[in-house]
Amino acid sequence: MKINRPDWDSYFMDIARIVSRRSTCIRRNVGALIVKDKRILSTGYNGAPINLKHCIDTGCMRERLKIASGERHELCRGLHAEQNAIIQAAYHGVSINGADIYSTHLPCSICMKMIINAGIAKVLYADGYPDELSHEFILESAIVVQKIDFEKKTALDKTVQDSEFPAWPGQVAVRSVNQHVKVKNFKLRSKKA
Repeated sequence: MKINRPDWDSYFMDIARIVSRRSTCIRRNVGALIVKDKRILSTGYNGAPINLKHCIDTGCMRERLKIASGERHELCRGLHAEQNAIIQAAYHGVSINGADIYSTHLPCSICMKMIINAGIAKVLYADGYPDELSHEFILESAIVVQKIDFEKKTALDKTVQDSEFPAWPGQVAVRSVNQHVKVKNFKLRSKKA
């Protein structure tokens, strides 16, 4: 009898989805975990700092102020899942340099800056997030970003769908065999006015 074991990426992403169930955000439940050598180092979900009221208790400040997703991240009671995972590792003295982070959503620009500076080598995510600056940081940095495609149960390395990750000036989108877009950086030429 054959046992259907999930591959490592699916396994860790499933755990990230379970972690997201602890989220106290009204808009979006996000979970993250940091993994190195197939060992979980830290987890995090989006919610308010310790001993502060959660959005599920106070209501959503961003909803009241009509702030769109992917904008003005500082106007929120909560920390993001990726931030909490990084903070938990630091709090407990666990090095995350060279680790991978699994997140249910593509990290925002603030989280991406923290991920890059923490020395995390690879970001794996399931769902997109509308933050153009995050995409720019991904393209500019050497960080590897991988979308986990659960519909096909495969991982698409450095590949995302057109609608989630368009090419910006200075990049070209190259169609790969699996009909997803692979983005490559090219040097920008200055435009004459």
